[in-house]
Amino acid sequence: MPMPRPLFYFFAMFSLTTASGCAFFPESQPKQAADAISISKQPLTVATHTFEPSAPPPEMPPLGESEQAECASDFVSNASVSARSLKLDATHATMTITRVQMTLQLRINIWVPQGVTQHVMDHEDGHRQISERYYENAETIARQVATSYLARQISVSGSDLSGEIDKTLQQLSSQVTAEYSRKVSPEAVQLRFDHLTDHARNDLSAAEAVAQALSAKP
Repeated sequence: MPMPRPLFYFFAMFSLTTASGCAFFPESQPKQAADAISISKQPLTVATHTFEPSAPPPEMPPLGESEQAECASDFVSNASVSARSLKLDATHATMTITRVQMTLQLRINIWVPQGVTQHVMDHEDGHRQISERYYENAETIARQVATSYLARQISVSGSDLSGEIDKTLQQLSSQVTAEYSRKVSPEAVQLRFDHLTDHARNDLSAAEAVAQALSAKP
């Protein structure tokens, strides 16, 4: 009976969220511990755009019913999952996740109407501050997510084992990016901020509302 053959695979996937990829070998542990997780956090970008309310540009997100302006925060993640596969027979294999790489970025676009008041501008800047505060913890969150996938073992089967392994890695990459996106999302705090300020319609300062929204218990 032929010996099982270890194979190596990786899969990379991009995910975007808007407001935004067997056997265990003890001798390999030291090397895996050193480079099994790689997180690259890119500098955030912020751009402010002015629009004509009667003719907003097509690339601008639609405004809500009570909104005059918009702060769109895109938390971008690119996950690359690597695995070692132990082929058991012609149609069965066991995969072990050996490496997870993630690249993170935050892209903020603020859209304000022509003739915007300072009060509304401060409100949108408050949304920016909240997103930036959450991005401060993005690397820690991504590392926690990636760690939970390391050494995970998955059984695969099918007449096309290579195709099944690729498909499984694609699913895992989707799960990594989706879990990161869910955990890094500031949506609940952004909603509290809008509630406190009544979408910039009351007199509460944006600075005070940001502080209150961030300090409130989930």
